[in-house]
Amino acid sequence: MKGDVIVLEEHHTRAASAIVPDILDAIRATAGRYVITVAGESGSGKSETGKAIADELATHGIEAVLLGQDDYFVLPPKSNDARRREDDMWLGPHVEVRLDVLEQNLVDAIEGDDEIVKPLIDYDANSVDDETIDLRGIDVVIAEGTYTTLLKHVDTKVFIARNRLDTLEHRQKRNRGNEVGDPFIEGVLKLEHKIIAGHRQLADFVITRDYDVVAVK
Repeated sequence: MKGDVIVLEEHHTRAASAIVPDILDAIRATAGRYVITVAGESGSGKSETGKAIADELATHGIEAVLLGQDDYFVLPPKSNDARRREDDMWLGPHVEVRLDVLEQNLVDAIEGDDEIVKPLIDYDANSVDDETIDLRGIDVVIAEGTYTTLLKHVDTKVFIARNRLDTLEHRQKRNRGNEVGDPFIEGVLKLEHKIIAGHRQLADFVITRDYDVVAVK
């Protein structure tokens, strides 16, 4: 999402350095592009962890591109927030997010397309446009976002098991639209937690609240 700033911290790179060695052989053995998802609740560090994984892969000569689910919302942030406040059914992966478009982007990447056209949300302008991503030389596609565990064409799924209380400090630093402390937003985060709580069981790697990595066999 345009306007987002990703700041990597030690715990993000530490998690990436624990995950990548376990999947290097699988990536190298894959004929086409390899797909990784990083899921978790708002503020859990999905974007940062996805970027850290991409950076760690690069040290092994493997190039990756990062796709953010935030770009695939039906409405841009301010409009989406307003819609949520007026329609209590406007929440969740099959309502406010175009997961089908993200899934198709992954399929196109896997099938060897040289480029994909994806949505691009501009946070400050509250607008949605398109951008073209060049995939030439790309070996891995990383999709990060709250509901990305639901995507089907995925080789490795990572889930960050941190709830809204664990993520408070990070959300305070980010403070998108003064969301921290807003009772409505806190209610949304509680519902979001219920929606994705079971997604942990679908993961290949779980990152704990302390950012330790557990490989799920």
